[in-house]
Amino acid sequence: MKIIEAMKQKKELMRKADDLKLKVRDNCACYEHENPQYGADQGKQIKSWMDAHRDIMKEVLDLQVKIQKTNMQTEVTITLGGKDITQSIAAWIIRRGQGKQMTGLATEEAKMWGMLTDRGLKEGKEQSSVGIIEKKIKRFFDAAERDRMRELFMSEPQIIDSKLEVINAVTDLLD
Repeated sequence: MKIIEAMKQKKELMRKADDLKLKVRDNCACYEHENPQYGADQGKQIKSWMDAHRDIMKEVLDLQVKIQKTNMQTEVTITLGGKDITQSIAAWIIRRGQGKQMTGLATEEAKMWGMLTDRGLKEGKEQSSVGIIEKKIKRFFDAAERDRMRELFMSEPQIIDSKLEVINAVTDLLD
């Protein structure tokens, strides 16, 4: 099984688990004067759904462990800024970030480079108590390097995604 197939299977299993949770929620109790939807076997049906959910969770755990093992042990080379960098799929995922749950390290580095600004300071002439002074900004960084690095780190997640899409489609899941 390829990584992408395992990811899709895990997603489908989670969908089934969600369906079972809704069935349990909607059928786990009723008023005494009502007829249970599943008749006298309502309790057995609930237990059956609970058991099925537990089995699905075991399958999801097994798939997730295999995916993580594969991600930890599979090295991938990606070219960034003209340099070939080789690290595990897991490391690339951390660099890229995982959706809304986690900002990637590449984004964090782009933000850091973005902190190098003129801080709102303006150059020009200004009247002071000693006369007119020329205000010039003294920067303690190279603006061209800042722009280059910020662009590199801002584009990194897309580059990683593109490479990992291919890797996930061709890499076999490890046991």
